[in-house]
Amino acid sequence: MDRNAPIGVFDSGVGGLTVAREIMRQMPQERIVYFGDTARVPYGSKSQETVLRYSRQIIRFLKTQGVKAIVIACNTASACALETVKQELDIPIIGVIYAGARTAAEATHNGKIGVIGTEATIRSGIYTREMQKLRPDIEVIGKPCPLFVPLVEEGLFHDSVTDEIASRYLSSLKEKYIDTLVMGCTHYPLLRSTLQRLMGDGVILVNPAYETAVELKTLLRDMELTRSSEDLEHFSEENSRRAAAGEPILEQYQFFVSDRAENFTRFAKAILPKEVKDTKQINIEEY
Repeated sequence: MDRNAPIGVFDSGVGGLTVAREIMRQMPQERIVYFGDTARVPYGSKSQETVLRYSRQIIRFLKTQGVKAIVIACNTASACALETVKQELDIPIIGVIYAGARTAAEATHNGKIGVIGTEATIRSGIYTREMQKLRPDIEVIGKPCPLFVPLVEEGLFHDSVTDEIASRYLSSLKEKYIDTLVMGCTHYPLLRSTLQRLMGDGVILVNPAYETAVELKTLLRDMELTRSSEDLEHFSEENSRRAAAGEPILEQYQFFVSDRAENFTRFAKAILPKEVKDTKQINIEEY
């Protein structure tokens, strides 16, 4: 397998950009191909069978891009599809749930952990199972927050409507005296400041996006698939040659969506640490 091949990352929409952002920060030499399924967001209200079908289509697309590994940067797809598609692939694939569950289990002091996520993620009970494998004494309180994804997709991070909805969702968790809260959807870290303010400084917020990037970095290193700084230099030199010859430039980061490409590009430019030139729209149903 080519270590210079890109990493595939996908989500139901823009939320997975929080995972892509962490990969860019922790592994700046790596290439990324990102797909956001903006035509079919949100996944949280869909059946497991539908999410599995969507995930298989996206994985087939990412394989046409020659990816060396795939990150399911979506909690719902991780819960509904990861174990199945893992058996079908000949390249490494990880989700976002295990890393977040492990971090929360290690962080809690009183053993009471809240998990907020989509209806599908909470209904699956996967965070409870993963955390109780690590610490059987942990009490996990799940809370579906279905309106958070559309609020994030609309860019309403600091809005009075978001505050009101978040306050209603979090009230039952505050009554349980949790000391750790897992943001069990990759859209939710974009609401982090609101969530922290409402929960209080005494509650630790766990961002699975950060932990997933750490897990990916370890996986690629162990499989000797990590791209080196020398590889990045060669990549830059090749682009200089292409520019001089009037040939198309090779992009380190490529973005694809199933709908609303311009909106996605604006959003990505606002939250990613690297330049986002454009986003290509594809018909994912063809895969």
